[in-house]
Amino acid sequence: MGRGTSGTGKATSQANLEVSVTPAGEGPTKLWTLRCTPPGGTLPHAEDACTRLARLDDPFAPVPKDVACTAIYGGPQTAEVHGTFRATKVDATFSRGDGCEIARWDAVGFLFPGT
Repeated sequence: MGRGTSGTGKATSQANLEVSVTPAGEGPTKLWTLRCTPPGGTLPHAEDACTRLARLDDPFAPVPKDVACTAIYGGPQTAEVHGTFRATKVDATFSRGDGCEIARWDAVGFLFPGT
């Protein structure tokens, strides 16, 4: 099965996502939706987010279990993304608890405005 690529080799950005972010790790959670093809939803700058998602190979993949991560704490922020992306179910959780998780967060940080 393909990974949502077109004949040009560029990824498509079909998405229907719900994004929830807790900036302080607890307390008020911010909620957004994002649809791509066509871009829409409540996430600020939806068109830009769809374009940026299309450039990523697997933006919601977890950190592999056999990877060593630096012991750097990036903050208490947490986020969850649920829905579909490239016809694949998304059920991803993000944090900033170590170097790997920070890098993962930063790769899709455009989905988490205000954090």
